[in-house]
Amino acid sequence: LVPLYAAFAFAVQGPDGFGVFTGIGGKEGFLDAVTLSLTLAVITLVITLVLMVPTAVWVHLRLPRLRRLLEGITILPIVIPPVVLIVGVLQAAPDRLKGTPYLLALEYAVLAMPFAYRSLDAGLRAIPLTTLVEASRSLGGGWLVTLVRVLLPNLRSALLSATVLTVALVLGEYTMATLDQYETFPVWIVVIDQDDAHVSVGVSLLVLLATWLLLMLISLIDTRPGRRARES
Repeated sequence: LVPLYAAFAFAVQGPDGFGVFTGIGGKEGFLDAVTLSLTLAVITLVITLVLMVPTAVWVHLRLPRLRRLLEGITILPIVIPPVVLIVGVLQAAPDRLKGTPYLLALEYAVLAMPFAYRSLDAGLRAIPLTTLVEASRSLGGGWLVTLVRVLLPNLRSALLSATVLTVALVLGEYTMATLDQYETFPVWIVVIDQDDAHVSVGVSLLVLLATWLLLMLISLIDTRPGRRARES
């Protein structure tokens, strides 16, 4: 609470006072930066879940011996510095992707891979995966039906955790965005800090509170069905 209070006190010490919070939306580039970051978060989340969910399920179900290898592969984005990753990507990426935000979304999907995979891995270990798949298959369900209607509902907590971690990573990543020369929300905060540090601190404080509220909302969504089940 002390750092939060210090940030709040510094933000309102500016010439605008408490108006520093109400005037954020009118700052130049704010809406464009937020829109770009949210768009990248959605694209990155879709890419990450589409790639990681079937892969994690298949490895747990059919190739359990490869779990350690996959864990080692997915930890590489944490070991390799983002600066090295972005330099390599810019050299190897197709020309049609360079200069588009989709390249940045693919880079974010790589960064999110360790967190998303471990969330899904923990969720898969917590359910009787083989039993659920065999039951669905014996009732005539195909692999797609089994994945969508049987496994995903049982992986809700893991999916929510992967979603939160992925979105938080995208909304807070600075290095790759600035090297790719895109003014995402974190880059905009650094840019505005050069002109008005009070606004920059005020925005950071609001983002922190919004993230906290989002986590609380997701936790409520995650626990509501369990409460209903216990009440019944």
